[in-house]
Amino acid sequence: MFIQTESTPNPATLKFLPGQSVLEMGTADFPSAESAGKSPLASRIFAVDGVEGVFFGNDFVTVTKADSVDWDHIKPAILGAVMEHYQSGQPVMNEGQTTASGHAEHSGDDSEVVGQIKELLDSRVRPAVAQDGGDITFHGFERGVVYLHMQGACAGCPSSTLTLKMGIENLLRHYIPEVTEVRPVAV
Repeated sequence: MFIQTESTPNPATLKFLPGQSVLEMGTADFPSAESAGKSPLASRIFAVDGVEGVFFGNDFVTVTKADSVDWDHIKPAILGAVMEHYQSGQPVMNEGQTTASGHAEHSGDDSEVVGQIKELLDSRVRPAVAQDGGDITFHGFERGVVYLHMQGACAGCPSSTLTLKMGIENLLRHYIPEVTEVRPVAV
């Protein structure tokens, strides 16, 4: 098994590509070791000293490290944990555990606008941020303000504010006049 790695715009996050499917659909975010209990793979990765976050996409695993450790020191251990997991035959997620489909539900007078927002996020934004090892999902829409949740490499990325304001906000405002602003939200 050959696992490729790619850097991301976030220097604290590295993208691992195992060369096979990680999740059939959806994403899974593990912002702490305590949240990793539903995934044998995430639990193995969190066993490496210095790992602060794990995120699963369709064909990648994104790992966020502590500032106090260097990639040269923990990358081999993470590669080993991923390889051991796939050789063990264990599932990525424990049975009965679901992955996130992404967007929060929204109902009300502006459900047509929210549908347009979700469509633009799915077709234009999410594929681009997945390339960088992250995800951005719809969290809410209120009085012209779109609330988005950033995961994986996007969470804590130095350029995330620029991505939100200059990229996503401009895109949504261009296509949907009802949108006036985009703000991040922590879940």
